[in-house]
Amino acid sequence: MQWEVVIGLETHTQLTTQSKIFSGAPIRFGAAPNTQACPVDLALPGVLPVMNKGAVERAIQFGVAVGATIASRSIFARKNYFYPDLPKGYQISQFESPVVQGGTLSFMLEQDGKAELKTVQLTRAHLEEDAGKSLHEDYQGMTGIDLNRAGTPLLEIVTEPDMRSAAEAVAYAKALHSLVTWLGICDGNMQEGSFRCDANVSVRPIGQKEYGTRCEIKNLNSFRFLEDAINFEVRRQIELIEDGGRVVQATRLYDSDKKETRQMRSKEDAQDYRYFPDPDLPPLVIAQEWIDRVKAAMPELPGAMRARFVRDFGLSEYDAAVLTQSKAMAAYFERIVTQAGKEQAKPAANWLMGDVSSML
Repeated sequence: MQWEVVIGLETHTQLTTQSKIFSGAPIRFGAAPNTQACPVDLALPGVLPVMNKGAVERAIQFGVAVGATIASRSIFARKNYFYPDLPKGYQISQFESPVVQGGTLSFMLEQDGKAELKTVQLTRAHLEEDAGKSLHEDYQGMTGIDLNRAGTPLLEIVTEPDMRSAAEAVAYAKALHSLVTWLGICDGNMQEGSFRCDANVSVRPIGQKEYGTRCEIKNLNSFRFLEDAINFEVRRQIELIEDGGRVVQATRLYDSDKKETRQMRSKEDAQDYRYFPDPDLPPLVIAQEWIDRVKAAMPELPGAMRARFVRDFGLSEYDAAVLTQSKAMAAYFERIVTQAGKEQAKPAANWLMGDVSSML
């Protein structure tokens, strides 16, 4: 039997604000544990959250960049679950009314020596706070809790299940990483957890319309881990089904040393989190004038620059797409063409994509 792979990604991007999403506490990676947390982050009685305007503006920038609808009115909800590094017992997120709705992201996928333009549909992007961090390695026989990360602003970007291979998922993730760093809304530091992916993976017989049972692989913080984890999970599910078993919906972790996924817990559905509107936060109202101001201050977007490189410099779609993967590379290319002339655009592109890229 031949199988089709179905993949959707949820990407947590840490926003580049100076303070947390609902408090004035600073954000500084690597600080001593529990030195970047305030009473709001610690969920002490008598404190109330206050929305960070900068986080909203970064969400608006992303929505504009992907051609999404910016909700004029969105709601914050409490996502209820228990975990030691979640002091409130709930996470402030968005459920029924996210700030960014829809949108698309296009990218080049190289396979078998050919390049193909792919487009992935986005379901939504919503604002939420990050949880704290459990420290298992630092205390023998115990676990420490560091709440520095609690309350850090996140924009969670969710796709439709549009991807059909690990390579396509990685190409999408790289394109998204390029976009959020281009906009300056995320620093993209994957080692520090500023950009991390959850992959929802399932398989189904080719021709079947119904989706198979999915498993979610959590917290993949490198493109190589993302590709390896998806490929392993696809093999695991196919072998399990072909041996007469069935896939159980679950949340899984990727072990990079053993190069395998392992079950973390049974996968929750939305009803398990008992979402309800947060009574401490009013609806987030975004006027069109605010969107227009944010849009006017944004840099030229990669898609617009790509089209301009094709139109003005005669580059191929592929060359233009490669050059605009990096804001610095695109700017350097334009400086070369400005000084050397448009007739040098193609040689300059070849040099940057070949000799220069090989040394980076």
